[in-house]
Amino acid sequence: MAGDGKNIFTAYHRDPKLFDELYDREGNVTAVYKKLFKLYGKHSIADYFELNKKAKASFFNQGITFRVYSEDKTNEKIFPFDLFPRIIGAEEWDHIERGAKQRCLALNKFLWDLYHEQQILKDGVVPLDLVTTSENFLDQMIGVDPPGGIYTHISGTDIIRHNDGQFYVLEDNIRCPSGVSYVLSNRTALKRALFGVFNHYDAHTVTNYAENLLELLETVKPGGVDIPNTVVLTPGMFNSAFYEHSYLAKTMGVELVEGRDLFVENDFVYMKTIAGPEKVDVIYRRIDDAFLDPLEFRKDSSLGVPGLFAAYKKGNVTIANAPGTGVADDKAVYTYMPDIIRYYLGEDPILNNVKTYHCSRKEELEYVLENIRELVIKPVDEAGGYGISIGNTLTDEQVEKVRREVRESPRKYVAQPILSLSVHPTYIEESQSFEQRHIDLRTFTVMGPERSFVLKGGLTRVALKKGNLIVNSSQGGGSKDTWVLKN
Repeated sequence: MAGDGKNIFTAYHRDPKLFDELYDREGNVTAVYKKLFKLYGKHSIADYFELNKKAKASFFNQGITFRVYSEDKTNEKIFPFDLFPRIIGAEEWDHIERGAKQRCLALNKFLWDLYHEQQILKDGVVPLDLVTTSENFLDQMIGVDPPGGIYTHISGTDIIRHNDGQFYVLEDNIRCPSGVSYVLSNRTALKRALFGVFNHYDAHTVTNYAENLLELLETVKPGGVDIPNTVVLTPGMFNSAFYEHSYLAKTMGVELVEGRDLFVENDFVYMKTIAGPEKVDVIYRRIDDAFLDPLEFRKDSSLGVPGLFAAYKKGNVTIANAPGTGVADDKAVYTYMPDIIRYYLGEDPILNNVKTYHCSRKEELEYVLENIRELVIKPVDEAGGYGISIGNTLTDEQVEKVRREVRESPRKYVAQPILSLSVHPTYIEESQSFEQRHIDLRTFTVMGPERSFVLKGGLTRVALKKGNLIVNSSQGGGSKDTWVLKN
């Protein structure tokens, strides 16, 4: 296998029923991939086998890992990376970028309204009970004005391309969206292994993310602060995304801290250092709301900082993303996103929503219960691909179990049609060949009071198991470098 000298695409089988990013409908290599196809085609399977080993070693040496939690054990794994990149043309990217910015702006306005006048609820555009029954709506945030009016400093938008060739948003992530460190690490690993190939394309850089993130975080500094002191707050080294926390702190040139490294005095936040206390002005937090402050939220939290929320309410420290943002990335709220965009911006959505049924609506609940085999059932408040049931993969017993769970807690579930995510040639180690695998794209938008920035690359995630539609790393997925062309 590894030494037979065959071209790496020799065994690639294209299923014409799937939207293949590499090929057009007639089976020809698309314009943006022609040069790449030719360059990669010069490598034999044996060459690629060695290049793949080199990339894995690069990830291992950089400590690029993530943790997978299960009922009986926790494993730390190297993040799977495929050396064949995804390419997005300038025109397609412009559409994606404008759509991501639009959603981020609308969600920020929605959050301001929810924690102030609640006009969208009074006008009946979004149901009141949808918000009041959300576990992520924080009464403590009512009337609080976040610095610069920004709640959604960093947002992640998960986008797929369906068989019709159109882009659709699967969900919005605005609590603590993760994965951007893998975007940057993917680019580094690919350039190390195949720099000559990368040089043939004029693609946007992704290495400016940390610079833009820090700059925009500093624009929402508390009043009266000239040069803000920014830190990244992590739950610690046992968190699944700890690599990302440390990577971002390092690339931004700021301190990585745990709750025990901070304290509050006279409603100001300080960091413990060997030279004495140092005032902290901006906290990029990577811990959930419930654990931020044991005096205000979960009393048993050892991850947060006692008194932090009081300092925040008084405007003495900025927390990004703002507490309480989770109410807006509830998957039930997602069903109202087209209406939310029109209500606050007076515009039609640039990116399509996937048709979504919320099980708290009686008629939609009945439809879901009767059609589970044609639907994807998702908990409204889970992340990482956990709790998802794909109807056409379930046994009769599993279908009945899902029906029972949905009936018992309809507010907790939404359902969507089973979409056929586009596919991309992906190197599979077991067969040592390229095969079609489903992919999605997570974009990263950073927003300040005056401007917003979308990382021109994003994270292309790959479902490495054949036929699998769940791309999350926690469910066995990997990723690709994403090249956004300048023209």
